Amino acid sequence: MRHPERAAVAGVALGLSVFGSAVSGPLDDGLAAYDREDYAAALQLFRQSADQGDADAQVYIGLQYDLGQGVEEDNAAAARWYRKAADQGQPTAQVNLGLLYDNGEGVPKDDTQAALWYRKAADQGYALAQRNLANMYRLGRGVLKDRGQAALWYGRTSEQGDSEAQFYLGVAYDRGWGVPQDYAQAAHWYRKAADQGDAAAQNNLGVLYRDGQGAPQDYAQAADWFRKASELGDVNAQSSLGVMYENGQGVQQDYVQASKWYRKAGERGDPTAQQNLGRLYEFGRGVAQDSAQAVQWYRRAADQGDASAQFRLGMAYDRGEVVPQDYAAARRWYRRAADQGNARAQLTLGLLYAIGRGVPQDLLQAYTWFSIALPGFPADDPEGRATALKVRDAAAGELTMDQLAEAQRLAREWVAAHPVER
Repeated sequence: MRHPERAAVAGVALGLSVFGSAVSGPLDDGLAAYDREDYAAALQLFRQSADQGDADAQVYIGLQYDLGQGVEEDNAAAARWYRKAADQGQPTAQVNLGLLYDNGEGVPKDDTQAALWYRKAADQGYALAQRNLANMYRLGRGVLKDRGQAALWYGRTSEQGDSEAQFYLGVAYDRGWGVPQDYAQAAHWYRKAADQGDAAAQNNLGVLYRDGQGAPQDYAQAADWFRKASELGDVNAQSSLGVMYENGQGVQQDYVQASKWYRKAGERGDPTAQQNLGRLYEFGRGVAQDSAQAVQWYRRAADQGDASAQFRLGMAYDRGEVVPQDYAAARRWYRRAADQGNARAQLTLGLLYAIGRGVPQDLLQAYTWFSIALPGFPADDPEGRATALKVRDAAAGELTMDQLAEAQRLAREWVAAHPVER
């Protein structure tokens, strides 16, 4: 999750003078002192106006306490001064007070109060407040979760050029959250944020180009956006760029480059990249063949729930590659992958039951897993589907009608309890 709001406090309040009046006096002198970073003098001058009820002076005093400029940092004092100005309708004070409640600084953390003050500033067109209020609606913090309201406020902020809001508005259109799903609109807003250097938006725009959603499929464009995001450190883009290099999509096929980007993402904990890097080590593509490294990367991904890695780790135990041969461990890893819908793991688990390896031989269980696996093989894996069909029919020939009906019932129940995306 992003947390840019706190860092934005200074930038928000430093733009304050646009809300103030043009009268000369202590406030203007205070602004001049503040601009030349004579914070002690600025504080004295602001106080003269603040004591007369000037909201702009009050918010500047709040800022100085907030940031420790000319005084010891004191968020409680900042909150008091922001509150004086906020009660007069000063939008910068309102958003800054909302930030203090949001973060629990100088006041008890209170999402409801944070949302309240964001709303007051947002209603005055304050972009940061609008974006933060949208975040509150998106996450259900301080307000009831409402994706429609989130999209509404992200839209208002996006029109003012806020890149984070543009990204989240793109997400809303991408997923149909609070607005009708519209990939073209998603691409439009991702592009606006991406052009401002938002790495997450660059990655998501790359995904749309890769998948041909909202724009014609264009692997070269996808790879270009993945690269931009990767260079900014986006771990999802790094993993995706590795895939592009491995498959030669939009770039020249290059296993060395694939391993480079998988490693960058894998070292930061991305399980897909870890699994893919393990596979490169297993087959010696772009790296020296190294079964021990392969198993190490598979294990890191498997421990995070990556089904493909769990299946491959099961194979390692099944065959005794690097790790001691252990059929029971193989079965456990196959089962974890199978329960996530991995058709290869489901087929292999069925084979273990069919021959009694690591489990008691049980043709009823074998038929059950073969039946579960069969529809899970994609169209580009006709061999897997044919194998599952062959072994299922072979198992069926060894079962009584009652056993066959029981196996079919178990398969239906498993599918109903595991609504995985096939």
